[in-house]
Amino acid sequence: MKIPSHTVLSDYVSPLGRVILAALDDHLVGVWFECQAHLPDLSRCASAPDHPVLQQAAAELAEYFAGQRRSFDVSLAQSAGTPFQQAVWQALLAIPSGSTCSYGELARRIGKPAAVRAVGAAVGRNPLSIIVPCHRVVGADGRLTGYAGGLQRKTALLQLEDAI
Repeated sequence: MKIPSHTVLSDYVSPLGRVILAALDDHLVGVWFECQAHLPDLSRCASAPDHPVLQQAAAELAEYFAGQRRSFDVSLAQSAGTPFQQAVWQALLAIPSGSTCSYGELARRIGKPAAVRAVGAAVGRNPLSIIVPCHRVVGADGRLTGYAGGLQRKTALLQLEDAI
C-alpha cells in the first residue's frame, strides 16, 4: 500500500500498544499497530496530532477500549487497495461487535465463495485495523487465525467485545 506524502500522522497509545493513525484530508486512511505486518512506509508523512480527524479517531478508540463504544463514526476513506480488497473491507464493516465471521462466510457474503484464501489475504491487508474489524474474522472451525497485529491482540479485541 502506497501512502500519499501529504498524509498526516499521530499516535494513540492503546492498552494493546502504540497505534499509528493516518489521515488524508478529511478522512481516516490508516490505523496500524506499531510493527504490525503490512505496515506501509510512513517516513514521508508529517506528524499532525492536532488534525481533527486524528483527534476524533483517538477519542473514539479511547471510548472503544474503555468499553463505551461498539462502532465508529470517524469518516473513513477506503480508496486504497484493489476493488476486491475494498469489497472485503466493506464487508468487514457488516460484522457486528460481539460476533465473528469465518473467512469462508465472508467470501460468500461478497459473492466469491471460492476465494477464501484471497479474502484472507485482503483481510490481512486491511489498513484500518480495529475500526474496520478484521479481528472479527476467524477460521472455519472458530479458531483464531492470522491477524496482522498479532494473535494476542486479536484475542484481546474479541474479549473486549465479548465475542469469545
